[in-house]
Amino acid sequence: MNILVIEDDRRLADLIERRLRTAGHATETCDDGSAGLERASAGDLDLAIVDVMLPGMDGVSLTRTLRTRGVAMPILMLTARDGVDDRVDGLRSGADDYLIKPFAFDELLARVDALARRSRGAPAEAVLRHDGVSLDRRARRVHVRGDVVELTSKEFDLLTCLLEHQGRVLTRAELKELVWDFPFDAQTKVVDLYVHYLRRKLGPGGDIIRTVRGVGYSVGR
Repeated sequence: MNILVIEDDRRLADLIERRLRTAGHATETCDDGSAGLERASAGDLDLAIVDVMLPGMDGVSLTRTLRTRGVAMPILMLTARDGVDDRVDGLRSGADDYLIKPFAFDELLARVDALARRSRGAPAEAVLRHDGVSLDRRARRVHVRGDVVELTSKEFDLLTCLLEHQGRVLTRAELKELVWDFPFDAQTKVVDLYVHYLRRKLGPGGDIIRTVRGVGYSVGR
């Protein structure tokens, strides 16, 4: 893959770049948030690794702006902040995964590979529908009864997962693994939080997501 690393710690950026190149990826680095935003907006990258604390523009604002511009490539966020609220803020901005410093490089590579598999795995032209909700995976666009609904990248992925498994109850653990690739700790209520966001944004269409008490969520059952 062609990967952009936006990290202002020069030593860490160089280490990440070397490990990614050794793993076979084409890699470039940027140490400023504003410059990183413009480079990431070009449309010729496969994945971005973005630090939260950056000069020029922080990583959360950078990620949110990319999603607003329609840039859908996977984003792995790096940060020294390990609080649940910090993780939720990063994911809400549109990041696809979140890795806390210090980290093992093998885990970084595993997460990059997982994001690559997921981005390649969805059928390019598939449109998923259920009860007035239509999701176009290629355009990454959602309509509810004909009206466009703006979702963050992770909200879109969660809705995609639920629609892909229509008629089946997905546990919270399954949703964490399918949507976030790596399970969060048991105290993290990220699945419930994102279902809440989805229902609120989908409005009447949010009724398609059914809570199965003590188990998880389902669509179409």
